[in-house]
Order: sequence, then C-alpha cells, then structure tokens
Amino acid sequence: MTSTGTQAQAAEPQTVLVVDHEVLVRMVIAAYLRECGYRVIEAAGHDEARAVIESDEARISVVLASLDAAGPGEGFALARWIRERRPGVEVILAGTPARAAEAAGNICEQGPMLARPYDPQVVHDRIRRLLARRPPS
Repeated sequence: MTSTGTQAQAAEPQTVLVVDHEVLVRMVIAAYLRECGYRVIEAAGHDEARAVIESDEARISVVLASLDAAGPGEGFALARWIRERRPGVEVILAGTPARAAEAAGNICEQGPMLARPYDPQVVHDRIRRLLARRPPS
C-alpha cells in the first residue's frame, strides 16, 4: 500500500514554463497545455524565466522558449543557462527556420526543436516524450 504523500506526488501535474514575448501566442499555447493537464507558468522574457526557474517552489519540468523572446541568440543562451543550473529540466526551443539557422550558426551547434507558430498537438507530444524519458523521482 502506498502512502498518502506518494499518492499526492503522483497526482501532481508536471510544470511547463512557456517563455514568449508575444502575449497572444504565449496565452494560446499555455491554455492548450493546461487543457492537456500540465501546470503552466508564463514568462514574457528570459529574465522573467530565469527568476521562475531559480525559485525552488516552481519545480519546472519543461521549458518551451521562443528564440526571439529577448533578442538575438537569447533562446540558446537561456537553454545553456538552464542546462548548467537545472540539468533535469527539459528545454524545447522554438523559432522560424531562417531565424533559427542564423542564431544557431552564430551561437550554438544545436538548433530549435520546434517551429513557430506552434502546432499545439506537436508541442504536447514533444513534452510527453521528454517527460517519459525522465527517470522517476
């Protein structure tokens, strides 16, 4: 028989941080992800996202971030920052192919994993696959 604490932990939804400077884009994908059962926190830019991630209460599982949220290359910089400080947090970067190629060529060898505008089902599927790979905590 499992304890009540274990049952409560199992029932907690995974938390997704959506980082996008375009409020309407952010609101739509955040609403969709909430309907899929995730706890969603929204951030307009990378400074706001870093503050959320540094908060011990947030317990972020996945970050979905636009490459363009805070200037050239900032999406890659945020991804590196997250991987250095919170290696257990999955990162999905999103951007247009031309913008991603330009930023990737200048900053990092790894390009975005999704194209914008977001296809909500593709985002949900990607998050589910990333979370399924994680070892149980």
